[in-house]
Amino acid sequence: MSSGGAETRCPPVRSPDGWQPWLDLIPDGVLLVDEQGHIRGANEAMHRLCGLDPSALHGRALDVLLPIGASGRHGAHLQQFFQQPRQRPMGSVSRLSLRRADGSQLPVDISLGLFETEGERLALAVIHDLSELHTLHQRNDYLATHDELTGLHNRPLFHQLLSQALAQAQRSQRSMALLLIDLDDFKSVNDGHGHHVGDRLLQDMASRMRSELRSSDALARLGGDEFAVLLPDQTHAPDTLRVAEKLLVSIAKPWQLGHHEISPGASIGIVFGPGDGNSADMLMRHADMAMYQAKDAGRGTYRVFDGRMAAELAERSLLQGRLQLALRHGGLQLHYQPQLCARSGRVLGVEALARWQDAQLGMVSPARFIPVAERCGLILPLGDWVLNEACRQLRSWLDQGLALRVAVNVSAHQLRLPRFASHLAELLQQWRIPPALLELEITESVAMGDGLQAKALLEEVARLGVQLALDDFGMGHSSLGQLRDLPVHRIKMDRSFVQGACTHARDAVLTRAVIGLTKTLGMRVVGEGVETDAQRRFLQAEGCDELQGWLFAPAVAAAHIPQLLQTLVGAAP
Repeated sequence: MSSGGAETRCPPVRSPDGWQPWLDLIPDGVLLVDEQGHIRGANEAMHRLCGLDPSALHGRALDVLLPIGASGRHGAHLQQFFQQPRQRPMGSVSRLSLRRADGSQLPVDISLGLFETEGERLALAVIHDLSELHTLHQRNDYLATHDELTGLHNRPLFHQLLSQALAQAQRSQRSMALLLIDLDDFKSVNDGHGHHVGDRLLQDMASRMRSELRSSDALARLGGDEFAVLLPDQTHAPDTLRVAEKLLVSIAKPWQLGHHEISPGASIGIVFGPGDGNSADMLMRHADMAMYQAKDAGRGTYRVFDGRMAAELAERSLLQGRLQLALRHGGLQLHYQPQLCARSGRVLGVEALARWQDAQLGMVSPARFIPVAERCGLILPLGDWVLNEACRQLRSWLDQGLALRVAVNVSAHQLRLPRFASHLAELLQQWRIPPALLELEITESVAMGDGLQAKALLEEVARLGVQLALDDFGMGHSSLGQLRDLPVHRIKMDRSFVQGACTHARDAVLTRAVIGLTKTLGMRVVGEGVETDAQRRFLQAEGCDELQGWLFAPAVAAAHIPQLLQTLVGAAP
């Protein structure tokens, strides 16, 4: 294309008047190149593309616009074009580049045509800038392997890295570790503060975790609030546990965005390969089991997988399948446990408790099936069934002349539903229930967990006239101010206080304190789990308002309640 030595310029093409303005209107770059490889003309768009004024290009060798080392290849292409102008000799789009004045390269597509003027043949090259398309391709390639929000590896790339690390560990007879990390109560952040706050929290949690890891470790966001860490060469298990502890400490540091202050936490499941699984999918499943064990242990901690977890998963899967059938085919029942006035012994109400007698599993306790329902997404249909069935039964008792208050346990999942209060109002209307005869029991942690949002939801329920009770009180972290502001009618002391009040001085002091606090706030207090006469007498002496427990009656089927009420007349004194 050039013969070396001093650059020889050729004169620009003498084109008829008016051609140049038309060329300058073309948005793509245009070059006129002769058979010797010299630029004989250019439009204004070439200035934008290459950084050189068109007048500076006139007469220059085409080499000035070619990547270094490409002049020979493109010279051959040019000669081939002049010999067979109907063919396109420039190669594929992905291999064409234009060298700019600053030395950078611009991806381009070049279309060639034959141009003749005053007996001279010229190649007319239309040069289209592909940089935006190239950037888009790069962006798409990046998003195919990375999480857009945090910039971390995504699930497909992490799965590939995990498979590679596992294969390497198997070949070298060494070990690798996988940590599955799930942020605790992240849904309440989105629900209570908005998704924009949740997104910022995820970004900052990703940054915190990245700072605790080595450059050789892989960190990924698998989706939602779930992350994973790959430690490719972990010979010593204690080293992995130290990494998990560092991550938990880092995540748990208080986090603030504007006026939003959040105390994050996480649960971590740990597996070691290849010992805990011979495939990436198996390692992920086992890490998931261990992570849920950490959540069951109270959250904010880690658990290492062991073989017993697989057996627990099998049982959970069985329970899930049987529970789905029970919900679909009426396999559940409600039993009712009386709540008595501590002074008169009169039955004031009953608590509705779900019971499950399964043809294959026998009697399944709520302690077994309710956690499974929460984990597998059945807690909402279960809670909806309990609430509807309790209202139906209350209507039946009212028709028999029994005006009993019925207490129903409500989960956090139900309470957070946008239309929960509206649905409750529809049930009251459907079954013609006086609102004061229905009581919803919520745990202390649920009532206090979402701050202002929980308070607003409870106030919406209270405006319907429905009673509210705070269950398991004393096991959470309620402040006096929070408790005072909630529209709660009754406080149910945690049964551990009641059962220890007569044998442990500390429990007796705590029980007195709960009763005194409740009285000060103008609420009624219920002693739950009363099993002995000594416990009954203690609670009565301390001013407890209502009593409930096996001392008086177990939970029984609805058909037995009328007879039980006659038996219990005056039972408490």
